[in-house]
Amino acid sequence: MVKHFPLLLLLLLLAVYVAATDEEPFIGVNIGRDLSDMPHPTQVVALLKAQQIRHVRLYDADQAMLIALANTGIQVAVSVPNEEILAIGQSNTTAAKWVSRNVVAHYPATNITSICVGSEVLTALPNAAKVLVSALKFIHSALLASNLDHQIKVSTPLSSSMILDSFPPSQAFFNRSLNPVLVPMFDFLQTTGSFLMLNTYPYYDYMKSDGVFPLDYALFKPLPPNKEVIDSNTLLHYSNVFDSVIDAAYFAMAFLNYTNIPVVVSETGWPSKGDSNEPDATVENANTYNSNLIKHVLNVTGTPKHPGIGVSTYIYELYNEDAKAGSLSEKNWGLFDANGKPIYILRLTESGGVLANDTTNQTYCVAKDGADPKMLQAGIDWACGPGKVDCSPLLQGQLCYEPDNVVAHANYAFDTYYHQMGKSPQACDFNDMATISTTNPSHGSCVFPGSLGKNGTFPNVTLSSMNSTNSDSSAWNIHHGELGIRNPVMMIVVLLMGVVWL
Repeated sequence: MVKHFPLLLLLLLLAVYVAATDEEPFIGVNIGRDLSDMPHPTQVVALLKAQQIRHVRLYDADQAMLIALANTGIQVAVSVPNEEILAIGQSNTTAAKWVSRNVVAHYPATNITSICVGSEVLTALPNAAKVLVSALKFIHSALLASNLDHQIKVSTPLSSSMILDSFPPSQAFFNRSLNPVLVPMFDFLQTTGSFLMLNTYPYYDYMKSDGVFPLDYALFKPLPPNKEVIDSNTLLHYSNVFDSVIDAAYFAMAFLNYTNIPVVVSETGWPSKGDSNEPDATVENANTYNSNLIKHVLNVTGTPKHPGIGVSTYIYELYNEDAKAGSLSEKNWGLFDANGKPIYILRLTESGGVLANDTTNQTYCVAKDGADPKMLQAGIDWACGPGKVDCSPLLQGQLCYEPDNVVAHANYAFDTYYHQMGKSPQACDFNDMATISTTNPSHGSCVFPGSLGKNGTFPNVTLSSMNSTNSDSSAWNIHHGELGIRNPVMMIVVLLMGVVWL
C-alpha cells in the first residue's frame, strides 16, 4: 500500500477537484403569479416535486412560497422586484433589511442560491439604471455581513435586446449608451464569481425576422449542414437561435474585455396560444421548443463558441398566467394550467425524470407479491445509496415510516427511483423483485413523489407535511442525478478501492 502512496495522493487530489467543480447545467422554471386562481404554495411545491423540478426562480420573495419550499432541497432564486430597486440602490440599510427579511430568515431551510436584483431593469425601468449597480453591491454587502456571500450569488437579468448587431455573434456588442452601467456591473459579476443572467426569446426573434431564418432554426429542429448559419468571422456553424444569442452575449462581453463571466438563461420559452397575428404560437411549437431546449441543456451540448460548457436555463414558465395583461400569447407561456394539468406532454423520454409531465395513465414501481424480504431489503439499500433516492421520508417519525415493513419501504424506494429515471421499464427491476403497477401505492399522509392527484397536484398535502422532509439532510441521500458516480464522497471511495486493487 505504501508504495502506491503517490498514486493514492493523485487520486485523492482528483476527487477533491471533482468535488470543487461546478455542478452540471440545470433546467429550472420561472414561477409567475398573475393567475386569477393561483394555487396555494403547498400545491405549487407538490407539482415541483412531482415533476422533479429542482431549480426555480421567483419574481419576488413571497414569504408563503419560501416557507413552502423549505426542506425540499429545491434551489431557489429570489428577486428584488423592480419597484424596490430605487429604494435599495440608494440605501445600504434598506438592502440589509431586505436580505434579513427575505433571505436570512429562510436560509438554509429554504435553499436560496441566488438573488435577482430586478428584471430587465435597463430596458424596462431606465430611470433606475443609475442605482442598479449600487443595488447589486448593497445586496451583496448584506450577504457578506451574514457570511452568505459564497453560498448565494447576486445578479440581474438583462434582456437580450440589449445586444446589438447580434449576428454574426462574433461582431455583437451591447448598446454603447449603457456601458457606464454595464462595465461596473460586469466588474461586480466578475469579482463576486457571479454570472450574467439573460432573458432570451427565440420566439420573438423569429417573429421579428420576417422570414429571414426558418422556423426550424428557432425550434432547435435538426438542420442539414447547408442550412446552418455560418459566422463568417469565426466559421462557427449555428443550428439554432438560442446558441447564437448566447454566443452573441459572450462575444459582446469579450468586446468589453470580460471573458470569464458565465451566462445563465433566466427566461426562455414559447407560447402555446396566440392571437390571429401570431400563427406560430401553437401547442406543437411550444412543445417542440421546450422539449428540444431541455434536451439541449441537459445533454451539455454547449454552444459553438463554448462546446461542452452547458448553459443553465430557467423555462418561462410554470403556469399559464390568465390574469396577465397584453396579447393572448402573454397569457400562454406556461407548462401547466392552474390545476396542475399539463398544457402539452413534453417529449422527454431520454432526458431523465425532470419535467416528464405526463400526468395521465400514471404507472408505479412496487415490490412483487411474495418477493424475498432479504432481496427487497437489498433493493432498498441500493436505491437509497447508489440509486440516489432521497429515503428520508422512511426514517422513524417521518411520513412514510409507517407501516414499518420491508414491502412498504421497498414500494417507496423502488417507485421513487423509477420516476427519478423517467419511468424507464428497466428502472423497475431490482433483481426481478419489482413490477410496474397502475395502482397508486401512496397511503395516508405518505404521498409518493411519482403520485399525482386528479388535478396534477399531490392529494392531502398540508404545509407541515410538505416541510417535513429534507432532501439534503438525509443520511441516505446522495446527490440527485442519473445513475453514476457524481457524489464526491462516493468518488473518493471508488478511487480508494481502485488503489487497493493495484
